[in-house]
Amino acid sequence: MTKQRMHLGEILYKAGLVEKQALINAIKTAKTSNKRLGQVLIDLGLINEDVLAKAIAKQFGLKYVDVDQIPIPPDATTIVPEDLIKRHNILPLSVANGRLKLIIGDPMDLDMMDSVRLRLNKELECYVANPKKIRAYIDESLVSKPAVASESGGAAAAVEDDRLKHSIDATAAELAAEGQALQAEVLRIQAGDSADEGPIIKLVNLIIDTAYHMRASDIHIEPMADRVRIRYRIDGVCLEKDNIPKNMQNPLVTRFKILSGMDIAEKRLPQDGRIKRNIGGTDIDFRVSSLPGVHGPSIVLRILRPDAVNIGIESLGFAPDNYQTFQQIIKRPNGIFLVTGPTGSGKTTTLYAALQELNKPDKKIITAEDPVEYNFAGMNQCQVRHEIGLSFDKILRAMLRQAPNIILVGEIRDGEVANIAIQAALTGHLVFSTLHTNDACGAITRLIDMGVKPFLVASSIQAIMAQRLVRVICKKCKVVDENPNPKYLRLLGIDPAEIKKRPVYKGAGCPACQNTGYKGRKGIFEMIEMNPEIRELAFKRATTSELRAAARASGMRTLAEDGVLKVFSGITTAEEVSRNAQVEGIVAE
Repeated sequence: MTKQRMHLGEILYKAGLVEKQALINAIKTAKTSNKRLGQVLIDLGLINEDVLAKAIAKQFGLKYVDVDQIPIPPDATTIVPEDLIKRHNILPLSVANGRLKLIIGDPMDLDMMDSVRLRLNKELECYVANPKKIRAYIDESLVSKPAVASESGGAAAAVEDDRLKHSIDATAAELAAEGQALQAEVLRIQAGDSADEGPIIKLVNLIIDTAYHMRASDIHIEPMADRVRIRYRIDGVCLEKDNIPKNMQNPLVTRFKILSGMDIAEKRLPQDGRIKRNIGGTDIDFRVSSLPGVHGPSIVLRILRPDAVNIGIESLGFAPDNYQTFQQIIKRPNGIFLVTGPTGSGKTTTLYAALQELNKPDKKIITAEDPVEYNFAGMNQCQVRHEIGLSFDKILRAMLRQAPNIILVGEIRDGEVANIAIQAALTGHLVFSTLHTNDACGAITRLIDMGVKPFLVASSIQAIMAQRLVRVICKKCKVVDENPNPKYLRLLGIDPAEIKKRPVYKGAGCPACQNTGYKGRKGIFEMIEMNPEIRELAFKRATTSELRAAARASGMRTLAEDGVLKVFSGITTAEEVSRNAQVEGIVAE
């Protein structure tokens, strides 16, 4: 929970600067006149500007400075452009390591802070001072000097500066106009001078915090014809939670773009960004995507939870035999281990769990990812950047000169990357990667289709694992399912007579699971460990069905069969396994 900020009146009263009855009268005046409490107290002669600035600094946990006593750098306008200084009544102190030390008069002016961050691309470290003293210093000491740049350069700079100025001013005006109705409502319910955050900012914070505490993996902000729909993806399923009035769409989208570092003026092209936010003492990263649509841009936030990939191999959901096989495979000295499945099936989590198991001081691990979603101590992680030509294949070639023991390639997307990964496996490296195929056997034929020679596929691959995620029955409302749906039993090959001997379970629905009956997810797996017969079939370009028959003969358990084990173990339901496993006839009645 975020610590509640003290009210300004409370700070002044506890400091003995304002009497109780005088404070109560000032609060009433502030409400009726729609003025800030601090300004009312100054108008009544109860405090002066310096006292107010010190109290506001304490309210926001910032340091107070006296402009008359602190040295302002003479080249202030080279740190922050003069038009920003004058327009926002701010003074720069210094800039170092991408952080700008800035004297401000109003910590509640979030539009000012966003404008400065956007214009200068720097994080702010703010100090509070008397705003009248800031203005006096600006008027007396910061006098505009004639430009000495060349005519062409000066003109271009002036045009660019004017464009940015108008863009920021227009955005601020848009935010003010669109949020006016909600602002009025917020002012009616707030007491004293507690209106320290704008309504749109509060709404965005509420959306993000609610999603995090509901264990959502994604937040979907979806403009529609008459409203803005808010949906949270929880355990892989989208749940609609809120509907925002249409007139708040523009400020809502603009706020998300500002937070994630996107260009707020660009409304025609997709954009990507990131947000870092501290929730409950933990720094949480959000990967943000904006996609233009008919009714406005759709915003999706992927919540990157540090605990999501720190669950350990034991918690992934392996059956005992698959767990032993997995442990043996990841500890081999070389070869390729592939994990396959659609987007959102937990492939990255599985590979990170394996790397964390292997992350020891005597091993060098290098990863190539697009993007790097989680940072781990002890691993060398490299971000793919297509805009500068830093692709998977270039990173892989450079990797091999770094003498790694273990390599992770985020995804094999083409034959060039596949060939380099296989060469790395054949030269003594253990390579982990992912591939988008429906099942484990399909990975072999997919690599050959990419142009990798069959004998290289046969000799380099150690194992292939397909996986899906199924929702886990909520433990708080778990009950025996007396009448399981026969359709799903038939799809999974479960004999109804067997249900009488071995009960299956379901979730009745409760507040802890949002009345869905499920809470959390586990994996179901299909693992092929290469043997001489399967290698021979791969060398001969055998079909997927031939490879699958050989794998089944050697003991491979399919996704559906692994799911059936979890149904009878009371972990999940037949409906959930049927919906996620590679089951024929899922739509049949």
